[in-house]
Amino acid sequence: MQQLLPLAIRKTLPKRVSVVLIQLSSFFRELCSKNSRPEDFEELEKRIAVILCDLEQIFPPAFFDIMVHLLIHLASEARIGGPVQYRWMYPIERYLYTLKKFVRNKTYPEGSIAEGYLADECVTFLARWLKDVESRTNRPLRYVDDTPIGNPVRFPLSVEQEKKLHDYILFNDSDVDTYIQ
Repeated sequence: MQQLLPLAIRKTLPKRVSVVLIQLSSFFRELCSKNSRPEDFEELEKRIAVILCDLEQIFPPAFFDIMVHLLIHLASEARIGGPVQYRWMYPIERYLYTLKKFVRNKTYPEGSIAEGYLADECVTFLARWLKDVESRTNRPLRYVDDTPIGNPVRFPLSVEQEKKLHDYILFNDSDVDTYIQ
């Protein structure tokens, strides 16, 4: 939604609609940025109100439910709680989905989860103990990725350089060609 959606809708939708959706994608990209400062979040709070007003002019009233309204609070929550990626529920929900798959007897889900978890732990232990058996924990490397020698050198890019680099990567990647056409 943050990177490819603006590229896909730029040519397909009317300009009035695509500009607002691109601004919404930009909002999410800046909200999830690792280099955000509290001043950035204050600016995002102001921008999302304008973006939602523009969305109200485009989409019918049935589109606006409580989930769309929650966008207003995301920037202030990020300002208070810090970067979003450290507070996401996605890893927790993924783990809960894993536990949910362990349920075999819906009458006693706790016991099923306990048995499934124990079985998974046993299989993982045996897979690590038996070196000759290929499993998900000891698969051979398919790609040898040599680590660089020395400390990485980071250098900041200007906004213009970053945009040029971003455009170069998008327009020269064969996977993106299908979306551009």
